[in-house]
Amino acid sequence: MFTVRRWWDRYGPRFFVTGLVLAAALFLRQTQGAFVSELYYRMVQSFQPGPTPQERWADARVSELETKLVNIEQQNQKLQELLDYTETYQGELIAAPVIGRSVDHWWKQVTLGRGSTSGIKTGYVVSSPGGLVGRVIKVTPNTSRVLLASDPTSKVGGKIARNNFMGYIRGEGSDTAVMEFFDKVPDVKPGDKIVTSPVSYLFPAGIPIGTVETVDLEKSPAPEVVVKFTAPFDYLEWVVVHPFESRL
Repeated sequence: MFTVRRWWDRYGPRFFVTGLVLAAALFLRQTQGAFVSELYYRMVQSFQPGPTPQERWADARVSELETKLVNIEQQNQKLQELLDYTETYQGELIAAPVIGRSVDHWWKQVTLGRGSTSGIKTGYVVSSPGGLVGRVIKVTPNTSRVLLASDPTSKVGGKIARNNFMGYIRGEGSDTAVMEFFDKVPDVKPGDKIVTSPVSYLFPAGIPIGTVETVDLEKSPAPEVVVKFTAPFDYLEWVVVHPFESRL
């Protein structure tokens, strides 16, 4: 008994500390340090208190209202631009919001939130600040479907604004189109402005279409140019519908 006591007095504390360290190491391994992380978080929080749940809710609400305000200001700006645009035209015009657009047909068609009850008819012409958008191809009492000028099946009679060389424009499913000329050697160059032709059956004359980007006079069977649309086809939100009776 005396021998055991002497051994304990000599090695007991060291044995106890070693066991405690091993137990702590095993605990940390099993919990992957979660206890230490939680302890550290509590200590930091005590010195750097964060926002209360009420404060976080208030911050989230303020952020939501700021986002709504930015959106309203942007909508007001677009409506003001549309108002300024309609004042440049004479006659009865109908402003209409774009309410539908398929991802698969993004450059082909859009649906408007105005229809026959607002006076829209099939064949009416659609434009926006920037220029020609397309024409109405189907009408219901409260909606209208528009074939965009960027649709590959769309063809628009056009001319060079500065010299009246004419041709027709076909969409390419993007923000550019191709214009083929009736003349074999048209006077055209990059930067020329293209507008709707006075001999077009589907569109009134003089509506801006786009700007010439590249010219290929060697193209067969007719010279052609790439035209970039000036209307914002990729982010249409509001448009203007022009009453127009087709001459077909």
